[in-house]
Amino acid sequence: MAILQCGVETCTYNKEKCCCKGDILVGGKQADQSKDTCCESFREAKGDRYMSALEHPSQTISIDCEAVKCVYNSDYKCRAEKVKISGSHAGTSRETVCATFKEK
Repeated sequence: MAILQCGVETCTYNKEKCCCKGDILVGGKQADQSKDTCCESFREAKGDRYMSALEHPSQTISIDCEAVKCVYNSDYKCRAEKVKISGSHAGTSRETVCATFKEK
């Protein structure tokens, strides 16, 4: 599991730069660089926040990853020690990025 720092302030799962979802999916099957990735688990906050089974945010999280060209991807799992998701004012998942992505 990775230490996740989430900078997506508009996500319903973001609390204190941590995630309340429990696990996330990073998209970007064809990604060559971080701008081609996204957090597929992003859900825009619309009144109700922290719509999750977890009451408290977690610093460590399981990350499934479709970005097969990333050095941290191993069998569709992220193996990075620390992961940063960016996109502070995102309205859709496509406006988020995995800033940790590094091409093989």
